[in-house]
Amino acid sequence: MPMPVLYCRDPLNPRRVDEHFAQEAQEVRACGGVVGLVDHDALLQGDAQQAVAHVPAGLGSAWYRGWMVPGDRYAALAEALSRRGTALLVAPEQYRAAHELPGWYPTFVDITPASVWRPTKPGEILAAEDLAALAEPLLPGSGIVKDYVKSRKHEWEQACFIPDLADAVGLTRVVQRFVELQEGFLAGGVVLRSFETFSKLESVAAEMRVWWLDGEPRLLTPHPDSPFERGLVPDLDHIGPAVQRLGCRFVTTDVALRSDGAWRVVEVGDGQVSDLHPSSSRGELAALLVGP
Repeated sequence: MPMPVLYCRDPLNPRRVDEHFAQEAQEVRACGGVVGLVDHDALLQGDAQQAVAHVPAGLGSAWYRGWMVPGDRYAALAEALSRRGTALLVAPEQYRAAHELPGWYPTFVDITPASVWRPTKPGEILAAEDLAALAEPLLPGSGIVKDYVKSRKHEWEQACFIPDLADAVGLTRVVQRFVELQEGFLAGGVVLRSFETFSKLESVAAEMRVWWLDGEPRLLTPHPDSPFERGLVPDLDHIGPAVQRLGCRFVTTDVALRSDGAWRVVEVGDGQVSDLHPSSSRGELAALLVGP
């Protein structure tokens, strides 16, 4: 049976794939794959049954390919699909391991910036003394704040970069602003990471995204936010073993060349919810999903 790929549907036209993924879905069909539609809004609202109501029954195994969903919502999606005879190729525990920093960090600890975290509810105000204690293992130096999944690097000075982690006032100001801007979308908790200096192209960090399937690097693209269509070719010899130890089927690693010449893992993600650079081939990713 052709490999099914379940895309988020267009909220304005429920019979179509969300515009962001439409070209990719077209390429999946061209490769012989089958496209199904998931209601992402219903899934986020906690109605997994409604989210999969229009997925054909008995698809067998399938990929999810769409917008990010929290780990618990992904588990609900997997359960709802299983009742319709479809098993997601990425199990919920694998999704969470690759999608959330506490899941992947221990495996990549030697090749990624040092990190600490604390479970935090959306809108929760963290006291200055608690943040100072959290940051202590990273001292001395600067850092960044993010949640288990995302940062706000586009608000670099006010809600991302912390010039001095030992400055309790500055640390608290940036973290609290980050939590405030994340609103209800804060994923899992607050993460503090040591800041590392990376090589740049025209003042922009030269970050690349590597797509791994079953532990093998299968596609190399610029980071989605990169202004460049091409970048440096990373050395993956020390990264591949960590990906394999993680044991997740479909993984992305965002990698950058540190100023001392070492390739570092900036972020890990589940490939099902990782975005492509605008210049990257949708056909290549479709072929990867559908297989030979």
